[in-house]
Amino acid sequence: MIQWSFSSLKDFINCPKKYYHVKVAQDVINRPNEKMLYGTAVHKALEDYVRDGTPLAKNYQMFKPHADALLDIPGIRYCEHEMALDRDKNPCEFHAEDRWVRGVVDLLIIDGDIAFIVDYKTGSNKYPDAKQLKLMALMTFIHFPQVKLVKAGLLFVMHNTFIDERYKREDMDKLWGIFTSDLERLKVAYDSNIWPAQPSGLCGWCPVTKVHCEFSKKERKD
Repeated sequence: MIQWSFSSLKDFINCPKKYYHVKVAQDVINRPNEKMLYGTAVHKALEDYVRDGTPLAKNYQMFKPHADALLDIPGIRYCEHEMALDRDKNPCEFHAEDRWVRGVVDLLIIDGDIAFIVDYKTGSNKYPDAKQLKLMALMTFIHFPQVKLVKAGLLFVMHNTFIDERYKREDMDKLWGIFTSDLERLKVAYDSNIWPAQPSGLCGWCPVTKVHCEFSKKERKD
């Protein structure tokens, strides 16, 4: 069974060859770059502040108004909340061997039959991708059966931008359908063992070297 997450599926769509070497053959290590490390640090700082009240460091004080606004939302807060589903779309453990899909919500707030989902972003807000919110909403509906409405948003903390969406429980089938085509492509790749390169502006940051890919910007492994 193919196991996936929003990030792994997006990696595959961006470039099947990179996905193959990082996720399948595992002969290439995707090391975090400076921007990724910064994003991880910001996520951790916001998690600690929202969950435990840990003061934000001086260089993160710019994010305090955003975090305080989230603290004003009523309900039970779950920070960095892990969720997973098996192939029958039933809840399962995050690390279960029979999991089908899994994901982590940066901030989930449950207030009766309403859920709030927030995903922190430290990168550009030029091309926001709400598919991640849709997947997290689907898993929230399943893990929290009482939830009828999900209010979700991408919070671009560096740009003071909040991209919000709303999802209703009755729309679940339609939301799952958004992933059908990409998951079918992923299955075809596994079945055929064909993983074509897809050159783009992302090649400059790809860890795959010219040993494996003619479009690589790297001559050899680090």
